[in-house]
Amino acid sequence: QEQVVESGGGVVQPGESLRLSCTTSGFTMDYYAVGWFRQVPGKEREGVASISSEGNTFYGDSAEGRFTISRDNAKSTVYLQMNSLKPSDTAVYYCTAGLFGLQLMPQTFEWWGRGTQVTVSS
Repeated sequence: QEQVVESGGGVVQPGESLRLSCTTSGFTMDYYAVGWFRQVPGKEREGVASISSEGNTFYGDSAEGRFTISRDNAKSTVYLQMNSLKPSDTAVYYCTAGLFGLQLMPQTFEWWGRGTQVTVSS
């Protein structure tokens, strides 16, 4: 059974860093694009970053220059390194994988995790 599981969320102060992990199982992640999205209650889901099976990366405006997405196919894991965090980064972060996943278009991704909470507060 295909699974996508996020971890690494928590509470940090503004300016600090966090690294989220997305561990996949039940499919060969090597062939899949993987993306990170986030959502705040009452707001639309927002694309954060994605990485193609070839390693090409794509970032949303809010992540550009502060976040880095990377993948380790041997561990079936994708990472999201988040630096210089701001209170506006507070959200539930979701990981998703798709054989035809493209940039930050959620409809192109297939498997979604349950999310991990990131809270940035002083």
